[in-house]
Amino acid sequence: MKKNNKTFSRCFALAKPHMKTIILVSILSIIIDIISIAKPYLIKILIDDFLSLGLFEKGLVSTSVIGAIYILLVVIGNVLDLFSITKTNIMGENILFDLRNRIFDYTQKANVSFHDRVPAGTLYVRMINDVDDLSNLFKEVIATFFKDILSIVTTLIIMLVFSIKLSMYAFIVIPFVAITAVGLTKIINYIYEKSKVVRTQINTFFAESIYGAKLIKIFNIQKEKEDDLRKMNKKFFYVKFPSSIFEALFPSSMMLFENIAKSIIIYVAIKHIFGLTVGIGEIYIFITYIKNLFDPINRIIENTETIQEATVSINKIFDILDHEEYLEDLESGKELKKLKGKLEFKNVWFSYDGKDNWILKDISFTINPGETIALVGKTGSGKTTITNLVNRFYDVTKGEILLDGKNINEYSKKSLRNHVGTVLQDPFIFARSIKDNIALAKDISDKELQLAISRSEADSFIKDLPHGIDEVAKERGESFSAGEKQLLAFARIFAHNPDIFILDEATANIDTNTENIIQKSIDILSKEKTAIFIAHRLSTIVNVDKILVLDQGKIIEEGTHKELLEKGGYYSKLYNSFYESLG
Repeated sequence: MKKNNKTFSRCFALAKPHMKTIILVSILSIIIDIISIAKPYLIKILIDDFLSLGLFEKGLVSTSVIGAIYILLVVIGNVLDLFSITKTNIMGENILFDLRNRIFDYTQKANVSFHDRVPAGTLYVRMINDVDDLSNLFKEVIATFFKDILSIVTTLIIMLVFSIKLSMYAFIVIPFVAITAVGLTKIINYIYEKSKVVRTQINTFFAESIYGAKLIKIFNIQKEKEDDLRKMNKKFFYVKFPSSIFEALFPSSMMLFENIAKSIIIYVAIKHIFGLTVGIGEIYIFITYIKNLFDPINRIIENTETIQEATVSINKIFDILDHEEYLEDLESGKELKKLKGKLEFKNVWFSYDGKDNWILKDISFTINPGETIALVGKTGSGKTTITNLVNRFYDVTKGEILLDGKNINEYSKKSLRNHVGTVLQDPFIFARSIKDNIALAKDISDKELQLAISRSEADSFIKDLPHGIDEVAKERGESFSAGEKQLLAFARIFAHNPDIFILDEATANIDTNTENIIQKSIDILSKEKTAIFIAHRLSTIVNVDKILVLDQGKIIEEGTHKELLEKGGYYSKLYNSFYESLG
């Protein structure tokens, strides 16, 4: 019950901004419903008061007048129905537009731990498939639901007003309708909940297979992936197949009950049961109202799957949106306007789970403005975690990080990150022009852009492109080599001109020639910026001001390259092993 209430409140929250449209559509539905009830009544008058008596005119009323009124009601009903459906569809599109924006906005504002926890494929499913599942709910079901409920209620009332006895005979089938509808709905809902889980797995599988297409080819596992998909599709078929049978039972069973109700009315009228004398017009109107009664019941039942799909989807969407603890507050805090670049770690402890699984243990070091340090150590020693803390992707568990003597938590994350530039091992390139990929929505003049490209040595390949800096990259930068993507990443840094520069193993995946080109950019930045290098190739850090050697979250050695070699400790062994591997 609580779950249903929660789902209803979520649907209401989405629809609330559009209450004016919903009220208007509801009023129109009442008018349309009155028209649908009035039309059979006109036919009843025509049959009983005119045609059965051989009359074509009675006072001021004639069959022509009744016909004209009937046609007018048909036209008005159709026009109002068209307007109502159009308004509802527009409202539905607006709701879906707002919801997609909310999901995307959430993913952009969510912190790194959220993206570590939720796969990209799952977010894709939520943003596309689950929102589409809501489409029919807001564009079709809502358009007919209120109208159908009103139609059922008003039809029942009108039937009772005309003849309580006839109505009682017609209503004999209603308990059987209710029992059948509730029973089949529960079965279908149960089946659909199971099938939804498998469908989500398939959608996630598709997304991951597209993202990992190159890896699949490299390891020749196309056949294995095809087999995996066949298994999931087979599972989905067996889960979904029973619902097809029960869904087919819905309209056929409702049609059966409708015909039984009509047959009862005709039988009672012909046999004059309990002395009932029923005119032909009354038989017609009751048979028509029975149809008017069952049509909305059928629509509501047919919409059961749509409602169930939407229910599951809206809960999955809001299971993400309701977790506000993952949202970053980018604006709170002081604005960091000027930065000299002094960075201090003071007794910093950090754990990703907030418990005793420490990634960093009592880390302390200082980088003075314009100095360059390198972080060295095995995978998992805490190097990247240090850079994540500088960017405030995570906050320290214990201790503090100071920028120019002030705790970085005092500054807004947005302004802090404007002063920190990072080049990753595998830079992300958007499917936009080179100019857009370097500027990243920042207002950068063409002169500044060209200077950034020149300083990063990226002009060495951009000038050979057919459209130069207007060349549009393929998805994920597949049209460029690893080295070219790194050069574009350095061009970004030069264009945005941060005060602190982080190089996260950026030369790990490139050839020696490109590394030499990139090294020029590194040397320029190292002289101008406070810089932190995470080193994969130890040859790139021999000239840094200080090297911090990490092991299991602790700094075990620090000093210059020469000092650490002379110590003959951990760093010396790493360095010698590195050169032995080259030989």
